[in-house]
Amino acid sequence: MRRLLDAMDIAQSVLASFFAGVAAGRFTPESPQQLLGLLVAMTRNKLLTHIRHQRQQRRDIRRVQPLDAAAHDVQAPGETPSQVVAGKELLGEFRKRLTDEERQLAERRGQGQSWAAIAAEFGGTADGHRKQLERAFARVIRELGLEGEHVLPPPP
Repeated sequence: MRRLLDAMDIAQSVLASFFAGVAAGRFTPESPQQLLGLLVAMTRNKLLTHIRHQRQQRRDIRRVQPLDAAAHDVQAPGETPSQVVAGKELLGEFRKRLTDEERQLAERRGQGQSWAAIAAEFGGTADGHRKQLERAFARVIRELGLEGEHVLPPPP
């Protein structure tokens, strides 16, 4: 029963009933021994009531098997909130370190534009802009100390 009931819960329940009974005039102990006897009897009755409640309607605590939390420890799919925040902060730092032109190239590629379309818009060659963005990514990765980390390369 100790797994289901806390001694403080029983004590609080007894004291609440005692003070309600005193306020209603049901209890009028005349000596410390009577008060102690009343509180002990109330505690025993509260505990027995809780035990009877747990044993009825198939709630018998003796039949409950303890849960092995380690066997049922399942991680939610996807990233944790702290990983999402860390990723956003890293992306912000990454973007801050790109030049305006490099940031525009990355945004266009992120929107799915082809290198040919980007070259037509900015001038130059598709391979030249691809290489420019690759070098920018490599530079920022070095600046942030992310070498060897799993960092996505620039969009092909």
